[in-house]
Amino acid sequence: MGFFAWVVLVAYFALMMIVGYWARKRVVNASDFFTAGGEMPWWLSGISHHMSGYSSAVFVGYAALAYTSGITVYFWWAASISLALLFGMPIFPGRWVRMRQQFHVISPLEYLKVRYDLPTQQLLGWSGAILKVFDVGAKWSASAILLHAFAGVPLLWGVILTGSVTAFYSVMGGLWADALTDLSQFVIQFIAGVSMLVATLIKLGGVSSVWQIWHLLPPDHHKPFHGDYTVIFAATYFFVNALSYNGGSWSLAQRFLASATPTAARRSALLSALLFLFWPLVLFFPMWAAPVIFPHLQDPSESYAALTKTLLPSGLIGLVLAGLFAHTMAMTSSDANAVSAVIIRDIMPVLRKGRPFADKQQLLFGRVATFSFLLISMVLALFSSHFGGVIGMVILWYGALLGPIAVPILLGLLRPFRRSGPSAAIGSCIAGALAFASLKLSAMQPWLSSHAHIANAVTVGAPLFVSLLAYIVIGVFYPSRNKDSAAFLEAINPPSERQSGDLRTALNPSSHGAS
Repeated sequence: MGFFAWVVLVAYFALMMIVGYWARKRVVNASDFFTAGGEMPWWLSGISHHMSGYSSAVFVGYAALAYTSGITVYFWWAASISLALLFGMPIFPGRWVRMRQQFHVISPLEYLKVRYDLPTQQLLGWSGAILKVFDVGAKWSASAILLHAFAGVPLLWGVILTGSVTAFYSVMGGLWADALTDLSQFVIQFIAGVSMLVATLIKLGGVSSVWQIWHLLPPDHHKPFHGDYTVIFAATYFFVNALSYNGGSWSLAQRFLASATPTAARRSALLSALLFLFWPLVLFFPMWAAPVIFPHLQDPSESYAALTKTLLPSGLIGLVLAGLFAHTMAMTSSDANAVSAVIIRDIMPVLRKGRPFADKQQLLFGRVATFSFLLISMVLALFSSHFGGVIGMVILWYGALLGPIAVPILLGLLRPFRRSGPSAAIGSCIAGALAFASLKLSAMQPWLSSHAHIANAVTVGAPLFVSLLAYIVIGVFYPSRNKDSAAFLEAINPPSERQSGDLRTALNPSSHGAS
């Protein structure tokens, strides 16, 4: 990195801090901090949903997969997310909005206390928060790897630099700052991504290289599914994505909670789906072409960094690097805001023996929780190699354990699963976690090692499907008959718009202060 690259990168970090500082003016109470007061425009929510859906791990781990395996990464990752959002668009976004409108929830797990019970809410809250620390730690690690590849910055200082800037604007402006910086970051990474695409096309001889390049790559690189990433793996990840991107990931649920109306939430989901369908084609083409430009690269995870340093002038190198950081900072700030909402609204009142925070206290401690979460995840990033590296943490650990947590959260919103109560929710979560543990620690590990083509699918899919099966079966044999839960489902599921005043009080005793 030359002088101009550093100027651009420093200017980018400064812009993020300025936007975060400006956004603080829109944060008056906890509802503003965690759900933007339910006033976020659909287009901003959609862009923020998209930007919060992936990090710079794409330009490290997935770049390595694009270098070694070709286009399959687009089909099982980006296209899968797009289809998952289109599938869930008429089902989930509107329910999240109606929940906020009728019961004034500002945490993605706040409703679980009534839909199931308090122990279920606490189990999912604690387990999800701990899992998110690992997930965000992997993303800091990916950003630090990029900065090291570009400028030789040590891992420690790479994590501190990106983490401290993210912490500043997240703590200052809450979800408004997250969304507005997401918009700024989207514009930056759009310019950076198009610049990289144009530079790659020029290097390869023009636009015709888009279809001619495949003759120069290994035969498997143009196959949608091959090697370890089979149709079974893609189908498995589709179900994981359907749970995650429709609200099973708390930060993405917040984008729907922040929408003004159910229609606006569905539009934001559609916009995010279209971005996932088309934009990764621009991002991935240089990665797919990398083996032609660098046929003997020793570390495929540094392929995107090598392309940038080779093809772009100094100033654009800084812009591309800023675009890469944009994704990690968007995702980590969103996760921090969502986890802090769960801590302040769901976990801390229980530790305080049922005494909820006053609204000013919620805002103060929400900022403290956001900072603390980011700090812990930054420390964990320094030890990411002990958990299988970036790919191991993002694809296997998070992907495998997300399902057991997301199943009772998302399916609990739907009337067809109204018989599945607390026993089903807790049972499904424990069953999925045990399935993952048995795969990683049991005698099946040698078998998985010898069947690499299905190992990833089994590791990611087994916990999800075991959790789903347990949720349904326990609901059938041990059905729940809770009047408050039934009334809640009637209130958030169209076409019924009925609500119970007693139910609203049971769900959120301090809702008048948070709204």
